[in-house]
Order: sequence, then structure tokens, then C-alpha cells
Amino acid sequence: MKRVMQQFHDRTTQRFQEYDEKLQEKRQICKDKCDKEIQKIILKDKLEKELTEKLATLEANINTKDLPICECEKSLADKVEKGCLRCGSVFGGGVAPSVGILGGIGQLGLDVWKAAAIKTATKEAISEATKAATQAGIDAVKLKIKEFLLAFPGDRGLVDLLPIVNESTFNNGPALFKSAEKLINDYNIIKGIRETTSFQNTALRSPGPYYVGDFGKIGATTYDTTFASQKPLLEAAKVGAVEAKYGVWQTANIAPVVAVVVIVLIMVIIYLILRYRRKKKMKKKLQYIKFLEE
Repeated sequence: MKRVMQQFHDRTTQRFQEYDEKLQEKRQICKDKCDKEIQKIILKDKLEKELTEKLATLEANINTKDLPICECEKSLADKVEKGCLRCGSVFGGGVAPSVGILGGIGQLGLDVWKAAAIKTATKEAISEATKAATQAGIDAVKLKIKEFLLAFPGDRGLVDLLPIVNESTFNNGPALFKSAEKLINDYNIIKGIRETTSFQNTALRSPGPYYVGDFGKIGATTYDTTFASQKPLLEAAKVGAVEAKYGVWQTANIAPVVAVVVIVLIMVIIYLILRYRRKKKMKKKLQYIKFLEE
């Protein structure tokens, strides 16, 4: 029993000692903290007293607006000035060079578009000129065939040869002759004509003014003449339209750049003015601080 009592006493004593040590440690921390706060208060009072004494000895013409102020106590004008300084700095140092870059990129894009558009316009002009020349060649051959048909009225072997003319045969004499020959032979079989008539002999035998094999030359000549005359006209019209559109877009591309440049110049001027005012104000503040240190 004594042994148990002794162990209880020892443990209780140890716990009290530990508690007392922790209590002393906390008291010391609180004491140090209070001492630091007291020192701060004393130092603040001392500084306020010294500052009051030095202000009393200053000249009467020192403006209180020149004194350094806390960031949280700055007026709205000071904050606006600082914002304008940042804005002017960004516009002057970042946006101004980028305007030239963006303008150059826009101009480069327009130039690329112009080259591609002119190429496309040229292709379209050639395509349209080809279609017009082809149609002109077909019409010329058909006109010759109509003239040929009118030269043999009442011939019992008269065959309408207009269907032999199309986009692939109008300038090809052998193809025209082959198609005409087949058409005449089929007609003679249907009509029971055993011998070719005067009209048919004129169409299929060379030489002669109405030899079908020579009609291809008429179509080819008409095609070349029409294509040579239409191609430059169509190219001029289509390329001119591209040039006109390019001019409009170029003006539209330049106008915003000029407007941005003017805005940037105005911002830079404002920035320079505000920076000069700020330097002047800071110079006064530094002079005042230097005076206080002396």
C-alpha cells in the first residue's frame, strides 16, 4: 500500500511541476509581448513628439500637400493619375508597336487575298471566254449548214445536218464528216434511197463550198477570233472588280489603324505630362524627407 501511495505521490508531483513549467512559459510569452507593445507605443509617442517639434521649426510656406501620404489615404485624383500613368505606359510601350504589326499583318493578308483573287478572276475570265468562243464556233457552223440547206430546196435526199454540231465536233472536220455520213446513210435506209442525191454528194465529197469536212475550219477560226477578243475584255472586267474591292478593303484596313495611332499619340502625350507632374511631386517629397533627416 505504501508503494502504491508513493507512486501516486510521485506522479502527482511530476504533473504539478510540468503544469507549473508550462504556466511560467506562457506568462513569459505574454510578458514579452506586452513589453514589445509598450516599446512600440513609447517609440510612436517619441516620433510624434520629435516630428511636431521639427514641424514647428519649418518655414511657413511649406505646403502640407507635399508631405508623403499613406497609400490608403491617397485622394481620388492621385489614384486616377496613377491609373493614367499605367494606361499611358501600356499604350506607349505595348500598343503602339503592336499597331504597326497588326497593320502589317492586315496588309499582308490583303495582299495574299488580292493575289489569290486575281488568279481566280483570271481563271474565270478564261473559262467564260472559252464558253463564249465555243458557242460562237457552234453558231458559225450551224449558220453555214443552214446556208447549205437553203441552197438545195426540194432535194429528196435533203437531211437536217444541224444535230451533228456540238461542243466536241464544231471545230473538228473529220468528226463532222463522220457524223454527217452516218446521219445521211441512216436517212437513206429509212427513206429507201439507193443512190446519193446531189445534196448528199455535195456534203460528203471534197472539194466543194459545202463539204462538211471543211466546216470544222469555220468553227475553229471563229473560236480563235472570239476567244482572242473576249479574254482580255473579261480579264479586265474581273480583275478590275478585284482591284476595286481591294482598294475599298485597304481603305477600311488603314482607317482603324490611323484612328488607333491617333489615340495612342494622345495617350502618350497624357502619359508624358502626368509623368512630369509625378516626378516634380516626388522631387518635393524627397527634398522634404531629406530635410527631416537633417
